[in-house]
Amino acid sequence: MEKCVYKISKMDCASEEQMIKMKLEPLKEIKLIEFEIPNRQLIVYHSGITENITSELDSLNLNSILISSETVNDFSIKDLVSSNEVIVREKKILWTIFIINFSFFAVELTAGLISNSMGLVADSLDMLADAIVYALALYAVGGTIITKKRIAKFAGYFQIILAIIGFSEVIRRFIGVEKMPDFEVMIIISLFALAANIFCLYLLQKGKSKEAHMQASMIFTSNDIIINTGVITAGLLVNWLNSSYPDLIIGAIVFIIVARGAYRILQLAK
Repeated sequence: MEKCVYKISKMDCASEEQMIKMKLEPLKEIKLIEFEIPNRQLIVYHSGITENITSELDSLNLNSILISSETVNDFSIKDLVSSNEVIVREKKILWTIFIINFSFFAVELTAGLISNSMGLVADSLDMLADAIVYALALYAVGGTIITKKRIAKFAGYFQIILAIIGFSEVIRRFIGVEKMPDFEVMIIISLFALAANIFCLYLLQKGKSKEAHMQASMIFTSNDIIINTGVITAGLLVNWLNSSYPDLIIGAIVFIIVARGAYRILQLAK
């Protein structure tokens, strides 16, 4: 049994983790894969040819480098497999976070349309992007490779279309004359979303899991907290400056983030 450690410099969230999983799953010689998101490392236990695995990883263009390879005993693999109890607990946390993200997608989208705030609309799509990634991670427990790729492809195209429409609307509002967004709704809804994301981060940290998907979820949620803070700040600036530009600027930034997330999801379908 070979243990190979790879440094993957572009692996920083759940999207890249899923890309790698779906790429390596068809290789029957692979017995176990582990992720260390904070260190951007991938550990592969296999009984095949290392060069074949390296070639598969290189095709993802994530800047993967093999940093070590050694022979280990088969027995040691058993010590690395999580217990069913831990897996069930982690799935419950991920389901909770998925439900919260999808619910706030609906809430923020509705509030954004009513209040005329592109910041809230963009943040709602970011919530949807996270919900999609969590759903794919949960679904990865079962299902065929083809089904996973079809879901990823549909989700990615759907999300990127929404991002393009949203960004186009931001440009139109920059050029045209639109009524001011309701800064109070922006701030109140974003505060609720911020509280929800802080709660999600609390659940993840409370679990004290070192598993890759849980570590990636913490990174995602931390980024969401930053975005929520940005929308709140934009709402305050809309009021202080009596201008819709802060809302449009934060909306444009988040739409770009959403489009980047959509591109990563589409990579899963390749």
